[in-house]
Amino acid sequence: MDDDKPITEQAMETITTAVEATKDAAVAAVKKVKKAAKKVAPKKAKKASKKKAKKAAKKSAKKTAKKSGKKAAKKTAKKAAKSKKKTRKAKR
Repeated sequence: MDDDKPITEQAMETITTAVEATKDAAVAAVKKVKKAAKKVAPKKAKKASKKKAKKAAKKSAKKTAKKSGKKAAKKTAKKAAKSKKKTRKAKR
């Protein structure tokens, strides 16, 4: 340190230098993190979309199965009712 400069000025210079170094380090760290996030994000998004698609497919399959089951049950009930009528008519 210079003995010619007052202590407060020397302290201010030291603090300024430290702040600038810290700022530079922080900016570099943020850049690295952003770069890493760009690499990771698409993979995670892909995984999530795959998961969502799988879930949606499962859900729709379940719904379709439920609907077709209901339709089949309705048809069977109608057929049973029809055959019941026929047997009643035949008994007369």
